[in-house]
Amino acid sequence: MTGRTLGPILLGLLGLSVILGVRFGSVPFTTPEVLAVLAGGGADVSRDIVLGLRLPRVLLGVLVGGGLAVSGATFQALLRNPLAEPYILGISGGASVGAVMVLALGWATASSWALPLAAFAGAVLAIVMVFAVATASGRAMDVRVLLLAGVVVAAFFSACIALILSVSPARTVQSAVLWIMGSLSAASWGSVALAAAYTIPSTLVLFAFARPLNLMAIGEETASYLGADVERVKWGALLIAAMITASGVAVAGVIGFVGLVVPHAVRLLTGSDHRLLLPLSFLAGGTFLTLADLVARLALAPTEVPIGVITAFVGVPFFLLLLRRSLSSP
Repeated sequence: MTGRTLGPILLGLLGLSVILGVRFGSVPFTTPEVLAVLAGGGADVSRDIVLGLRLPRVLLGVLVGGGLAVSGATFQALLRNPLAEPYILGISGGASVGAVMVLALGWATASSWALPLAAFAGAVLAIVMVFAVATASGRAMDVRVLLLAGVVVAAFFSACIALILSVSPARTVQSAVLWIMGSLSAASWGSVALAAAYTIPSTLVLFAFARPLNLMAIGEETASYLGADVERVKWGALLIAAMITASGVAVAGVIGFVGLVVPHAVRLLTGSDHRLLLPLSFLAGGTFLTLADLVARLALAPTEVPIGVITAFVGVPFFLLLLRRSLSSP
């Protein structure tokens, strides 16, 4: 399948997922009712639900899902590993420490911005720690050292989370676990603006890295011979992808497998040309997470399933399939 064919299909599916996400919930609407609200009409109750609750939630799902998918495609190209994913640098661990600490101290009730800001700060701290270790020798960045640093930093943050939860009341533990599993339930226009401010410009910059990423996917030495500034590409693309991931975790928690499953599925359909892979991954990631959120809301209604559970149910079998293929390949 070519990109010219898959692009319009994914764009149509994204639009359909947005309409479904806005229409269905505890109070279902018809498509004409939704369109009337979006046109500035409709009943006051309908406007409150559609514009105040569902539309920002759906848009946040598009931004977070698309951002995670683009970040995953970037990490897979730079690390030359189809099993790489956006949280590989310990970003989720750092964000989780920040969020759990805010919940444990009771600051989340004082301000709606306390938790996402703390999660973002924790994610940025993880990025700084990992890159500091990877460049400690003063030489060119070694992606193998970067991966090892990510594993070690993630283990350290996991220990911090365990320590905080072990001395916290049960209510805090429950809130922390639900946040770590990911959710779009706290979506607001403020969180949409925060995610958009980081995700959209950063994604456009990554699109500009498409040709160097094509070369980097072959190998650093080959890319250097063909004119790519290897260190600049590594530093720029890794930092930008990490910041996109950090912003997504800050507003939606840890949502796994989107950055692993989506770019690899798109790659299987269209190939490894990042000029197509990156934009198509964004569309597919936004569609996937929006539909996953819809299932999370409706599957056990009125109880809402954490969205990370839904993505894991899809992602785990796919991950095992990828792992089996990688082990069986010569």
